[in-house]
Amino acid sequence: MTWNRSRCGPSRRTRELDDAALAAVLTRTRAGFHRAVAGLAEAGNDVVMDHVLSEPWRLLDCLAVMAGYRVVFVGVRCAPAELARRERERGDRTPGMAMAQEALVHAHGQYDVECDTTEASPYGCAVRVRDFLRTGQEPTAFDRLRSQLL
Repeated sequence: MTWNRSRCGPSRRTRELDDAALAAVLTRTRAGFHRAVAGLAEAGNDVVMDHVLSEPWRLLDCLAVMAGYRVVFVGVRCAPAELARRERERGDRTPGMAMAQEALVHAHGQYDVECDTTEASPYGCAVRVRDFLRTGQEPTAFDRLRSQLL
């Protein structure tokens, strides 16, 4: 992996990162993403965040950073064959990675809304989320998980 500090133009300084350094950069980047999303919400924005919780610390960090915000937790799934097809079609994923992460990603077991995108359209999934939002149901899955895990 090459890391470039330059803001624009051709790379002036790059360095190769070993596995430990790359892991540290990715952890900081993901933690920064969580804080950026919270910052958008703090500024009064409604935010839709697409995030794969493939490491347990990511959920714990989101629970802590997003305390005080109404977070609606949406689980997105699809059939294994369709997951594999999408992975192949994208061409930028390690084959089998999505299925290998499935159990970890959904390990917490609680959502406010679940969508199966095997057959459901993006519009159909959005309607499910909208309908949940209209219920005003509290506490949300994020609230329950926060009280259980933090």
